[in-house]
Amino acid sequence: MVAEVTVAEVMAELTALEDPKIRAVNARHGDDHGVNLSALRALAKRLKTQQELARRLWETGDAAARLLALLICRPKAFERDELDAMVREAGSPKVHDWLVNYVVKKSPHAEELRPAWLADPDPAVASAGWALTTERVAKKPAGLDLAGLLDVIEAEMKGAPDRLQWAMNHCLAQIGIEHPGHRARAVEIGERLEVLKDYPVSPGCTSPYAPVWIDEMVRRRHDA
Repeated sequence: MVAEVTVAEVMAELTALEDPKIRAVNARHGDDHGVNLSALRALAKRLKTQQELARRLWETGDAAARLLALLICRPKAFERDELDAMVREAGSPKVHDWLVNYVVKKSPHAEELRPAWLADPDPAVASAGWALTTERVAKKPAGLDLAGLLDVIEAEMKGAPDRLQWAMNHCLAQIGIEHPGHRARAVEIGERLEVLKDYPVSPGCTSPYAPVWIDEMVRRRHDA
């Protein structure tokens, strides 16, 4: 049995974990917190799943508290409109990323939200729609208009804001990796648009530039 803790107690712990150096690094990526993520996960492991505490932590608006909330929540407990509001107010890239990947993708409302978010004028919301679409491209492509998705990517990715562009590029690469019939076109779109072509990559890591990404992942599968 997990002892009940208050939001104030958790916030005090998060404050104690705050590291100015980590905050400075995170700030360069648009994330406004200074808590080591390993320490945050350790705290979440100790707290275990607590849905109401998660909701109250989210309501603080604090980035570290929201990340913790996403680790201790029950993803399937959120209503559709609740998730829609959360993705619109997520703010920092890390909170947005964890919300989509740890919560929305596990929600029974994901497929209902996906097309609505894809068409949303807010680039951050649209990027969530593309992330859900990429998940379907990889796992449940039946019913998706892959050629139509490539049409949209071809027309809009080059001029899209960074977060949305990244999500669209991921979908482009996933289509090329998973679907041989669309691979040549996906590679051609990537080569022509040159999105993320010069993105710096650490040794041993795969470039997010779609033609290279597609080629490398296909090669690995053939070699496996």
